[in-house]
Amino acid sequence: MISSTGKNRLAALLIALAACGPVFAQPAAPQAQAARQQPRTFQFALQNGMQVLVVPDRRAPVVTQMLWFRVGSVDDPPGLSGMAHFFEHMMFRGTKAVPGDQFSLTVSRNGGEEDAFTTHDYTCFYEQIARDRLPLIMGLEADRIASLDLSDANVNTEREIVLEERRMRIDNDPQALMREQLEAALHLSHPYGRPVIGWPEEIRRIDRLSAQSFYTHHYAPNNAILVVAGDITPDEVRKDAEAAFGKVPARDLVPRWQFAQPPRLAETRMTIVRPDVKVPVFLRIYRVTSYTEATPGKAEALEVLAQLMGGDVTSALYRGLVVQKKIATEVGASYDGYNRDSGEFFVYAIPRPGVKIEAVERAIDGVIAAFSGNLPSPADLARAKTQLVANATYRRDSQYELASTYGQALVIGLTVDDVEQWPDRIRAVTGNDVRQAAKNSLIRKEAVTGYLLPGGK
Repeated sequence: MISSTGKNRLAALLIALAACGPVFAQPAAPQAQAARQQPRTFQFALQNGMQVLVVPDRRAPVVTQMLWFRVGSVDDPPGLSGMAHFFEHMMFRGTKAVPGDQFSLTVSRNGGEEDAFTTHDYTCFYEQIARDRLPLIMGLEADRIASLDLSDANVNTEREIVLEERRMRIDNDPQALMREQLEAALHLSHPYGRPVIGWPEEIRRIDRLSAQSFYTHHYAPNNAILVVAGDITPDEVRKDAEAAFGKVPARDLVPRWQFAQPPRLAETRMTIVRPDVKVPVFLRIYRVTSYTEATPGKAEALEVLAQLMGGDVTSALYRGLVVQKKIATEVGASYDGYNRDSGEFFVYAIPRPGVKIEAVERAIDGVIAAFSGNLPSPADLARAKTQLVANATYRRDSQYELASTYGQALVIGLTVDDVEQWPDRIRAVTGNDVRQAAKNSLIRKEAVTGYLLPGGK
């Protein structure tokens, strides 16, 4: 149930490499002059500690409910990596009142859709359904928070399903394996270096007792944020939420650990040679600041830098390596900054047949050096910022994106204001901000560089 989505051709490779987690849209808001046309948000809390955010959206008689838990793979117990992702699956195994796969069947029979995803920092369950069915899906979610069926049979069955998912999505995908190895090397002892899906030998250790403990201390209303977007009023959401979730008692939670970022003294380089690799792949991941860590404007500068450098076919990497030098067939850059701890900046490329991967790396380093030493042209800078703001604004036409934009920000510790002021902060990024982001963030000791090559037996 880990999902990844993409919007353009240049993102396709990063999607494949991101097999252990979803790709999210940037928190977004409309252009300032149109802000009054957008729905206001309303926040309140239930007595059991559940936080609720309501985003009215009157365009269609449907609602999107997203339940965000402050639990991800960083919270996996020692020796049991993959536990949070395992529970993304287990929450669909049923309860005494709604056994087996009746949760999903009930949603489907009522014309709705449901799914879930897990990252290092959080787990989210969501449903999209007609507005008059909101009490139904709230009741279903409340039931599985309170009384999940954690029998030996369910735990053992789901553990095997997760292992099979890992074999299909990671073990049989050389690009996913490379990213997994690079992440482990990049983050050293920080739990961001553990794969969200878990290491296979540790997944096999998950049993009913460890699952019960994890469920009891993480899946509680006081550890969750409920986001409801759609054709609904705050009063209606409050009434339905109190009726469904309000009767679920709060629980004692396991405090979330605060992890230090181990210092990196030098770049790590890795070459992986496998017979199942069809084309060479270059991937470099930099450890950079995130939205939650950064001083004002720093994360936004990285966002603009990624767009300028490799965001689409107008970017410097694409123009330089694909169009002009013709040494790559795919190239791009991406910034992942929506984390509780450090963010990541990706640069990737696929060499053109007959071109050595080292030549592609040298060309990429030349582009990075140019951004570190020179200001982007005013026209390029204006275009990149306009693209980021416009793309984020258009994504809000999707009710799912509307809800996930707010939920993702809140669950990592940001605020509604952080979401709604994001376009203005992007517009405020200067050319010097971009140059400083490249100079101070894209430094080799904070990076892991990987070559994935065909060959071997």
